[in-house]
Amino acid sequence: MTFWKSPLEGYENTKPLPNTVNPDGKSLFNPPGDKSTAYEEFPPPINPSNNGFDFHVYYMPTIEAELSFARELHERIRREFPELRIYKFWERPVGPHPTAMFEVNTFNPHQTGALFSWLTVHRGPCSVLIHPNTDDELKDHTELMSWMGKPWPLNTSMLKAAH
Repeated sequence: MTFWKSPLEGYENTKPLPNTVNPDGKSLFNPPGDKSTAYEEFPPPINPSNNGFDFHVYYMPTIEAELSFARELHERIRREFPELRIYKFWERPVGPHPTAMFEVNTFNPHQTGALFSWLTVHRGPCSVLIHPNTDDELKDHTELMSWMGKPWPLNTSMLKAAH
């Protein structure tokens, strides 16, 4: 049986939120309050000591148009996001990844959100595996990951689970 901590942990003694509807007739009024710390730092268990998130951009190397697009996308990301860690362009599967890809690392929530929104518009035919870095590689790649585009099956046998 899986157990999840309540997302409301820490908010047990707060006053109830109003059910007031905004003038648009659909959204709820949220009273002013403190901004989430998630704007400035990754929530635990994400470990930002190396980098917070990996973006693995997948493409089919046997389809010339995808290979060409992915090469250009790799260059564009290097030019537009020079502050990020951008790895070499692989034309074959590496690690647990089942197809050719390249990887981009983000180091704070602002970079993560900026790259996410940018890739939403610019990723073309590529799929993107996005995962945080905790101390559990297996969970990062299987439970905590997100996909843009078509998901690919990973070879998880080589990933380490937290002890």
